[in-house]
Amino acid sequence: MKKVTHPRWAWALTGSGHFFTESMEIIRELGDVDLFISAAAAEVLRMYRQDKEPLPDTVNIYRDDSASSASVGRFYHGEYHTLVVSPATSNTVAKAVCGISDSLVTNCFAQAGKCRVHCIVFACDSAPELITMAPEGPVPVYPRRIDLENTQKLKDFEATDVAESLADLKVAIARRRAELAAAGLIAPAS
Repeated sequence: MKKVTHPRWAWALTGSGHFFTESMEIIRELGDVDLFISAAAAEVLRMYRQDKEPLPDTVNIYRDDSASSASVGRFYHGEYHTLVVSPATSNTVAKAVCGISDSLVTNCFAQAGKCRVHCIVFACDSAPELITMAPEGPVPVYPRRIDLENTQKLKDFEATDVAESLADLKVAIARRRAELAAAGLIAPAS
């Protein structure tokens, strides 16, 4: 199987509004991204994209429109050096922890793991109490114990960084960019 010479970022969006707009901003900054949009994320995208700022031409979009998530086969061809799942709902994290891959996003996570593609997951439910942005404004959220436990379990997965805040996500991406640049897989960040 021929490997791709310039692997890209894979980014999977779930149906969470938690730091959704900020995730879209990071996608724009990265540029060379294949964006995997779950059915739920497509709904959230319509609610949270008030700015409607277009994504760069270097971003390819794959939607959850097939039962087998055929587009995740790209992981087997070496097309990706990193998968970012941001934002990741508690449902997505729970399924990932249990090895369930029944949606585009959970299939991306499973296939990334099977292909030894590094993962960064921004888990939405990472603190007993947090404020998240709803379409109408900020709202308090109180994750359940099971949600917090699953976030902790995900930290034990190989080649997986779990971000618990937007700052953590940015640090994990910057660290990954530096690793990739040192390996000559991407240009150094400017």
